[in-house]
Amino acid sequence: MFNIHTGFYCLAAILLQICVCSQFSVPSSHYFTEDPGAFPVASNGEPFPWQELRLPNVVIPLHYDLFVHPNLTSLDFVASEKIEVLVSSATQFIILHSKDLEITNATLQSEEDSRYMKSGKELKVLSYPAHQQIALLVPEKLTPHLKYYVAIDFQAKLADGFEGFYKSTYRTLGGETRILAVTDFEPTQARMAFPCFDEPLFKANFSIKIRRESRHTALSNMPKVKTIELEGGLLEDHFETTVKMSTYLVAYIVCDFHSVSGITSSGVKVSIYASPDKRNQTHYALQASLKLLDFYEKYFDINYPLPKLDLIAIPDFASGAMENWGLITYRETSLLFDPKTSSASDKLWVTKVIAHELAHQWFGNLVTMEWWNDIWLNEGFANYMELIAVNATYPELQFDDHFLNVCFEVITKDSLNSSRPISKPAETPTQIQEMFDEVSYNKGACILNMLKDFLGEEKFQKGIIQYLKKFSYRNAKNDDLWSSLSNSCLESDFTSGGVCHSDPKMTSNMLTFLGENAEVKEMMTTWTLQKGIPLLVVKQDGHSLRLQQERFLQGVFQEDPEWRALQERYLWHIPLTYSTSSSNVIHRHILKSKTDTLDLPEKTSWVKFNVDSNGYYIVHYEGHGWDQLITQLNQNHTLLRPKDRIGLIHDVFQLVGAGRLTLDKALDMTHYLQHETSSPALLKGLSYLELFYHMMDRRNISDISENLKHYLLQYFKPVIDRQSWSDEGSVWDRMLRSALLKLACDLNHAPCIQKAAELFSQWMESSGKLNIPTDVLKIVYSVGAQTTTGWNYLLELYELSMSSAEKNKILYALSTSKHQEKLQKLLELGMEGKVIKTQDLAALLHAIARRPKGQQLAWDFVRENWTHLLKKFDLGSFAIRIIISGTTSHFSSKDKLQEVSKLVSNFWPQVIRPPLPLKVLRLQT
Repeated sequence: MFNIHTGFYCLAAILLQICVCSQFSVPSSHYFTEDPGAFPVASNGEPFPWQELRLPNVVIPLHYDLFVHPNLTSLDFVASEKIEVLVSSATQFIILHSKDLEITNATLQSEEDSRYMKSGKELKVLSYPAHQQIALLVPEKLTPHLKYYVAIDFQAKLADGFEGFYKSTYRTLGGETRILAVTDFEPTQARMAFPCFDEPLFKANFSIKIRRESRHTALSNMPKVKTIELEGGLLEDHFETTVKMSTYLVAYIVCDFHSVSGITSSGVKVSIYASPDKRNQTHYALQASLKLLDFYEKYFDINYPLPKLDLIAIPDFASGAMENWGLITYRETSLLFDPKTSSASDKLWVTKVIAHELAHQWFGNLVTMEWWNDIWLNEGFANYMELIAVNATYPELQFDDHFLNVCFEVITKDSLNSSRPISKPAETPTQIQEMFDEVSYNKGACILNMLKDFLGEEKFQKGIIQYLKKFSYRNAKNDDLWSSLSNSCLESDFTSGGVCHSDPKMTSNMLTFLGENAEVKEMMTTWTLQKGIPLLVVKQDGHSLRLQQERFLQGVFQEDPEWRALQERYLWHIPLTYSTSSSNVIHRHILKSKTDTLDLPEKTSWVKFNVDSNGYYIVHYEGHGWDQLITQLNQNHTLLRPKDRIGLIHDVFQLVGAGRLTLDKALDMTHYLQHETSSPALLKGLSYLELFYHMMDRRNISDISENLKHYLLQYFKPVIDRQSWSDEGSVWDRMLRSALLKLACDLNHAPCIQKAAELFSQWMESSGKLNIPTDVLKIVYSVGAQTTTGWNYLLELYELSMSSAEKNKILYALSTSKHQEKLQKLLELGMEGKVIKTQDLAALLHAIARRPKGQQLAWDFVRENWTHLLKKFDLGSFAIRIIISGTTSHFSSKDKLQEVSKLVSNFWPQVIRPPLPLKVLRLQT
């Protein structure tokens, strides 16, 4: 799909002056003009008239009139819809998506029948569950270029999971359990709520009516137009018709939530909804949403197109959030902020998730990818816009330093042979679900950031504005983005003679300076259509720099027989940047070949590539290159930019894992950290040392782990002792404090344990009323959880707490217990789903598996309950991936690899790559 586009055809419907658009390669045929035996068998035993996973392109939806009546007592719903469609070719059937819906009636009206109020013709309905499709058989062929109206009555139970139209519950302060009904449709679950053309290309308008009890509130994408009172005390809310959009963005909710509201500078009403007892935790989200929405309207030069925007905290939610147009749904931890229990990192998380979902109102909602193979156009851009928006609106959060970790995290996965290209074929719902991973989100964002650095900020912004304006209310693909970025002419760029000074081949002043032309598409396809990450090998020889690119691989080493084959056919166009010891100038070069040579204008003691870590590549300095950089760090680390220091720490440990450097070289790199003044750089160095310590501890290599423990406490004692048990300082100072004190207590540093235990004791004596600084709350709870009394008290508080941020910290603390019976109890509560919600089970398993006492317990639990877990979460879901990765990523032996392979092989037979590969540890002495 990503390298063969069948075309985007528009059949002009002259009278209607609209476009009937399709990218499908298989046209609809007349009913059974081929051998009926070639077709699938419907659930009633009759031939089903369509055999493709993708819908045919001959019937195009224009408008849905949808009525829904959920019953929150019987936990089911009845509904009806009337779909206005346009026929492009004669056909005797209409294929829609439908899953787990009981169709009670289906009729068809022509436009003329509707005009004269004639009743519709009954349609025969066939179902083919394997493809989640239904066929409506029409009595006579539909006429091309005419409109028809399809009316369907249907009903179903509210789903038990987190998809489609499902039930969610919450507890009030008084202990009452209340129910709400909520939708979550991305990517392919709208079909679980109403029969529809459930593919992103089939954009339409939606008019929604919801029937409810008077004690409830109904919300949907658009503002409410009116409410009608019905017999029996029921109310029916009618909502404005939506703009043209894909089915996965439709949303409606019935609940009893309360809200706070504000108005943006352009007049958009923004409201934050939460359960009544949590309304006081919505104020930060409102402030952030108003500020971010104003920013996006100015940055994109396109007003938010709806009159309102609701953000709502859902008690049971599978992912972090979902960008439904005008009604964004969030997990509570991603929207609510409690000043008493939310830490600096919690604030950063809430801000970035809000920024992400608001960016989707343009990237994804206004302009949607043609098909799920290019989901990165939605998710990668939203992740990238987090960086731009949060830096502009909340500079004190120093989000650009956080963005480095976004790239570092995906590099770990992308350097394994089991990775995938950003854009790749995906047809089945499971394959589509698997596209929602770090590659689409993080790598997509990182290559966009690299491209912005390459083109220049102004040209990049103009290009994405052009992209958004050109494809508004339409669908786009990779090439459309590259075209817009190559030729970013806006109206204001044209001279009086009608000439734009932007040239499709001129990418920036940087390229003009180099005397080179570069096609954006030619460069960027090397990043989107092949998997992996390049390794730049640099060797300085006097005034010359010899460059070589290869594929960076973890787990496969140069001496392995398969290594050479895995290097073949991989070539990137890498926009290189570098600085030297003799100049602060940022030099640029595009590496398009396997090898190249650069001449240095003057003698220099060191060269540092990938300035500010804006590039998506690893750098290895051969010869004395690493020693020269380490010497500089020890002599005066401030001569290197803070982000460059972070990049060096990251790259050196990655190269150790790949067998290209010895561990002692990486440890030499960390020696300077005792003098480091940048909190993000200190955090990065400490994170690798802590990772190494826990790795040794889990494998019971006690001599190394004990030595490393003493080394860490001795070497970093001055910076640990400087930390106060408070919430003072910048965001990164506060996150460094949390990390350092957590590490000190994990290593049983006596002063840390003593202080945390003292605070926990005072807090318990106050019956939980003492306000502990939020940045150390998790540490205090974790130390307190080591006693039976403390553990039991925390579990009781967990059930009663109204703060999701606090519940997260308590659950983590409970998972640090060294008593297996306590950990087993947590897992049982997570499976039960009452005290510990099912949505938190994956994170709980991950937390328990991080500890030596819990690693095997968590893995055994997954193996023993695998079938039950698949009933709670879909196979390709994010939760299942977290469960597998969380309980296996600490493994480093072939025996464990075989155990994992045996478990998943029966469930992922079609996947070439393991769903979540093991990290390979190679220690060199």
